[in-house]
Amino acid sequence: MNSRTAVVLGASGLVGGFCLRALVDDPDYTRVLTFGRRELPSFTRAKVAQRVADLGSLTADDFRGAQDVFCALGTTIRKAGSQEAFRRVDLELPLRAAQQALGAGAEQFVVVSSVGADPGSKNFYLRTKGEMESELSKLPFKAVHILRPSLLIGKRAEFRLGEAIGMKIAPALDLLTFGPLRKYHSMRAEIAGKAMAAAAKSGKNGVFIYEFGPIMTLAA
Repeated sequence: MNSRTAVVLGASGLVGGFCLRALVDDPDYTRVLTFGRRELPSFTRAKVAQRVADLGSLTADDFRGAQDVFCALGTTIRKAGSQEAFRRVDLELPLRAAQQALGAGAEQFVVVSSVGADPGSKNFYLRTKGEMESELSKLPFKAVHILRPSLLIGKRAEFRLGEAIGMKIAPALDLLTFGPLRKYHSMRAEIAGKAMAAAAKSGKNGVFIYEFGPIMTLAA
C-alpha cells in the first residue's frame, strides 16, 4: 500500500485532527487533502493541502485522485440549533461527500459514528447516526469502515457541557463497562483517530463496524 492520497473531512475537530496527524506521519500517504471552514496552522506541511470550502458544495472533482476518504464530521443539536441542521452535518454532508468521492474513483470511506447507532432508534441522535451508517453501507466502495466509539476523552476547541460532565464521571462509569457493556467504555480521541487511519490500511473489502475492542486493536 504505497503512494496513497487521502481526503480528511472534519480535520478541525477532535477525532479528525488526530486522524490527520496519523496520516501525516504515515509514509504510505504521500498527499493528504483537507476541506473545512478554516485552515489549520499546525498542519502547514508539504504533504498536506488545505482548502477552505463549503462542504455542501464539494463535487467529484474535489476528490479526484484520492483513494481513501476519512470523515469525522459531527456536531451537537445545541450547536447546530435544530434537528434539521444537525441532520445536515451528521447525515447529509457525509453521505453527499461519499457519493461525490465514489464518483471520483475513491476506494474506501472511513467514518466516525457512535455507539448505539441504529436507524430504528427512538433517540434522534442515534437514529440519525444509524441512518448515516445505513446509507453509506449501500454505496459500492471497496470498503466502508464505521467506527462507533462511546464517550471520547480529549480537549475540544468548543465546550460541550454533556461531554465535560461525562469526562468527569467516566472513570467511575468505565468500571461498570465489562462484558456486553464493554462497547460503552470511554476512550481517548487520539485512539479513535489512529484507528481511522489503521482501518484504511487493513486491506479488507466490505462493510465493517468497529466498537470499543476492535477500535483499540486497530489503534495498537
